[in-house]
Amino acid sequence: MSGADGGTDGGAQGDPTPDRTPVENADICVVGAGPAGALVADRLAGRGHEVVVLDAGPRFDPSTRRRRQEMAIRPAYDRPDVWDGDPERDAHSASGEWFYPLNHARVKGVGGSTLHWQGMVMRLHEDDFASATERGVGVDWPIDYADLRPYYAEAEAELGVAGASDNPYAPPREEPHPMPAFEPSYSDSLFAEACEELGIDMHSVPNARNSESYDGRSQCVGYGTCQPVCPSGAKYDATVHIERAEEKGATVIDRAPVEYLHHDADRVTAAEYATPDGDRHRQDADAFVLAAGGVEIPRLLLLSESETYPGGLANSSGAVGKFFMDHLFAGMGGTLDEPTRQNHVGFLTSESHQFYDEADAEVGPFKLEFFNYAGPSPVEMALSGGDWGDDLLDRLRDGYGTHIAMGGLVEQLPREDSYVALDPDRTDDRGNPVPDVHWNVGDRALRTLERANEVQRSVLEELGAEIEWSVGPDNTGPAYHHMGTTRMGTDPTESVVDPDLRTHDLGNCWIASSSVFPTAGAMNPTLTIAALALRAADAVDAAL
Repeated sequence: MSGADGGTDGGAQGDPTPDRTPVENADICVVGAGPAGALVADRLAGRGHEVVVLDAGPRFDPSTRRRRQEMAIRPAYDRPDVWDGDPERDAHSASGEWFYPLNHARVKGVGGSTLHWQGMVMRLHEDDFASATERGVGVDWPIDYADLRPYYAEAEAELGVAGASDNPYAPPREEPHPMPAFEPSYSDSLFAEACEELGIDMHSVPNARNSESYDGRSQCVGYGTCQPVCPSGAKYDATVHIERAEEKGATVIDRAPVEYLHHDADRVTAAEYATPDGDRHRQDADAFVLAAGGVEIPRLLLLSESETYPGGLANSSGAVGKFFMDHLFAGMGGTLDEPTRQNHVGFLTSESHQFYDEADAEVGPFKLEFFNYAGPSPVEMALSGGDWGDDLLDRLRDGYGTHIAMGGLVEQLPREDSYVALDPDRTDDRGNPVPDVHWNVGDRALRTLERANEVQRSVLEELGAEIEWSVGPDNTGPAYHHMGTTRMGTDPTESVVDPDLRTHDLGNCWIASSSVFPTAGAMNPTLTIAALALRAADAVDAAL
């Protein structure tokens, strides 16, 4: 995990010069303050351990969220600008057959990707844990759904999930969601009529945003800018658990990029990090948890090479960085000759998993999404057109409120030629090799995109929509879900971590991240990340 100063809001609130020196007698050092690191820190601090969290980016002042919301809707700002992206600090390469725009959708800072995520939190299906057995492709996970099921329930309670038990295709669950689901939007009702004619089931989307007051946070107030900023705090972000961890005694050090993990043959001994004033420190601890995501974790392990580990730390298998996966986007949209109220709700309220478990070796799992935010919002139209007065009103009447669209996520299989490596020719602002995301996709994913587009087209044509755009095999892109680069397994020659997420090579180092996913499925990964983080925290606690 690497970087330097990033943004104007870094540092403890009200303290422009926070103490960034190492914590003495630390039990656990967590690298990364996103959702996985925050949950691990909170759980272990709550069990009496001395925990220190190091994050490469700044701590953002919550009072700036309204300003960031304004930036998000103004066309002058690109998406990374909203959370103070730094092109030099965050430099990367993309050498694969498919270009990977890494910085479009990542945040370096306390809270991580949950600061700008959309907030959908569904469980993987049972067959996702046994892809080789049930679908004839990929690999099986060394754990199954039953192993993770109680942690899924805990994760839903921790994040605060609004949902309903109305999905006949979802895996079994033990209790209702913590909050009731959001009501279907108006545009969902239009989709529902078409889907009923076609025999396609729609159901609610579990969201990590409050449909009612929960855990001291207000219910959603409908700003509609969920991605990339929720000003109200109704959408969960990892600062919730970072603050809880601090209340329990944990120490969080921001703008502290970890650049090397000192180690001996079977243990990590210290995390070496830099600070904005140019100092370098070594944080000692009894145990280390890497939680910096599916790109920065393998990068850090590769940067930590030594005579003992010439190919990178924890990499006796050669699998560190390999099998990089993301979800591919399938979409289609256009206009209707009637009001749709599109871009009235900033998140999804309905989806369909009906075709998910039909997956086999030829066509992968995919889920369908019914968009509530196709087309520009009135604010975006007003800010971008250059019109005023009656001309603006005419443009709003003609251009807003008739857009309709569907989306979907498609699984990519793990491939050895899809990986994260170090770029030998390019460095970041601190002189460290940048990550090179070498992304390759595979024919099965392209066939699955075609199948998802077929279903989307049938729904939109049943609606009578004029289809104006589509995203499929020829122009798809990533969902920015980084998975697979430190895969989980029981064989140390083929995987990086064991079923308890401890590295095979290092007895005191765990990895809590979607980087441990052996396969990707086609569900948004954050709930599974959270469940695995809680499982890892229990394993660390038991080992100390």
